[in-house]
Amino acid sequence: MSEDESWRGVAAEEVEELGTAVGAKLQARSRRLLGSLIRPRLGLAALTLGIVILQNLASLAGPLLIAVAIDDGIPAAIRGDTTVLAWCIGAYAVSSLANSLLLMAFQRLAGWISQNVLLDLRQRLFRHSQRLSLSFHESYTSGKVISRLTADVDTLKQLLEDGLDNMLNAVLSLAFIGTLLLILDVPLALIVMAGFIPLVLITRWFQATSRTAYRSTRGAIAKIIVQFVETMNGMRAVQAFRREARNESIMHGLNTSYRDANYTAVSAVAVFTASVRAVGNLSLALVLGIGAWRVTGGSLELGILTAFTLYLRRFYDPLDDLAMVANSYASASAALEKISGVLEETPSVAEPAHPKPLPQGGTITFEQVEFRYSADGPVVLPKFDLTIPAGQTVALVGATGAGKSTIAKLVARFYDPSSGSVRLSGVDLRDTADADLRDKVATVTQENFLFSGSVAENIALGRPSATRGEVESAAAAVGAHEFIAALPEGYDTDVRKRGGRLSAGQRQLVAFARAFLADPAVLVLDEATSSLDVPGERAVQAALETVLADRTALIIAHRLSTVLIADRVLVVEGGRIIEDGSPADLVAEGRGEFAALHQAWLDSLV
Repeated sequence: MSEDESWRGVAAEEVEELGTAVGAKLQARSRRLLGSLIRPRLGLAALTLGIVILQNLASLAGPLLIAVAIDDGIPAAIRGDTTVLAWCIGAYAVSSLANSLLLMAFQRLAGWISQNVLLDLRQRLFRHSQRLSLSFHESYTSGKVISRLTADVDTLKQLLEDGLDNMLNAVLSLAFIGTLLLILDVPLALIVMAGFIPLVLITRWFQATSRTAYRSTRGAIAKIIVQFVETMNGMRAVQAFRREARNESIMHGLNTSYRDANYTAVSAVAVFTASVRAVGNLSLALVLGIGAWRVTGGSLELGILTAFTLYLRRFYDPLDDLAMVANSYASASAALEKISGVLEETPSVAEPAHPKPLPQGGTITFEQVEFRYSADGPVVLPKFDLTIPAGQTVALVGATGAGKSTIAKLVARFYDPSSGSVRLSGVDLRDTADADLRDKVATVTQENFLFSGSVAENIALGRPSATRGEVESAAAAVGAHEFIAALPEGYDTDVRKRGGRLSAGQRQLVAFARAFLADPAVLVLDEATSSLDVPGERAVQAALETVLADRTALIIAHRLSTVLIADRVLVVEGGRIIEDGSPADLVAEGRGEFAALHQAWLDSLV
């Protein structure tokens, strides 16, 4: 073997060991999640287990009663004594009725447990996703989150609803029937037990193969959902730029990968099921052959052989069920790995253990702040100091990508600085409770996102306890009352999905009213007037001068008409503040970026 081949062999072994270690870690994480879901319901689970044990005992009584009837009851009846046969028939009827009632009780309890586990999981996943920081949602697409909440949870649902009773019944049947087979006849039971040697080997192969295949299916279906959500949300751009064929090609590739992964899993199930049945049928043939030979020789009673074969059929039937359960478990295990991965994500902007209350006022202070979006990423904001006094309106001006929005995100604490601190009224934002901060700082962005529901509900989002009069006053303050009153149902008009019933400018005005009603100490406007037409912009500017009074405000805008209402302008370039002053002073200097922007704006008005 050459040196290169030797190194490749070592590398391959290291990769395999790493893959095994990662797989073990994922499985341990999944088991922890499953344990945390079941632990609060251990009492009901114990009751369910007790019921299923009684149900299995009632079910297994049948073949024993048949054996007694054949060997003792029928001969006694021929002699004129029907007592034993009557007892066997009565006991068989009672055990059958008990089996049915206990099965019904078990399935209802198991269903209640499984539905509550799924409810807990969905709520936990949704709650945790909302608490995760903006950085998570910017890297982990909404389609993946939807996949975790739908496809992956549904996979676990199939295991809990269809697999739980099959698994418990199968395991108990194997244990009870195995014991009964040994009691009935040890030599025949040993023949059956010998069949477990190949079954153990094929089961281990199946677990490894199906687990790998189902990990691929979970990843593939997540990509399909991501592509579908992205396509549907961007349908206007898809049709405008004729992207249908390209999207169809991408979806075809993703669907093909999903099909291939599922086919690998199905093929593994087919091999496993066929192997189990082959071993079962071979064992049954050997038992019948050897048992019949022993009956004819007088060393085994016919009733015992009859009961043994009846139990043997029941012994291998659960193995088929276990094959299906193993298949569902492999799929659910892969889904749990994905779900547990989201649940173990920690917010990059964490709540403090002992939060400090924010005092009145709105002074914003940046102390030696430096920021990068990841630990090994480039510096977006080099170290800088900045103080914005309470009540001052500051406009951030600069080219796209200069760092304006990043500064605004630090003020709203969507991110924490990589070093240094951002303070509000002297308190480090890292030390404030999130609810307290959201009461003091409100943000209006160019996305102007509205939720399905009435206009009034969307305005009251920042302060749900607001009265209708307060909602209407907020709308009037930003110039939105007139168009809202003209809607078919006024403030009760449903804005529909993402506010689709309103124009972009109207959605922006509603977003303004929402922020103003919240009455924050600090208001961040990130390109908030970008969707407004000229009349709408004038209406908002007129309202801004009143609403921003005695309030700290940070305005990011490319429109100079919006910037000019600010008390102070900061020109940002490459993450650095290169100009700082009032609009009038910067214009009066006649040089610099802001003066050039102002002159270009004046020229555009001519």
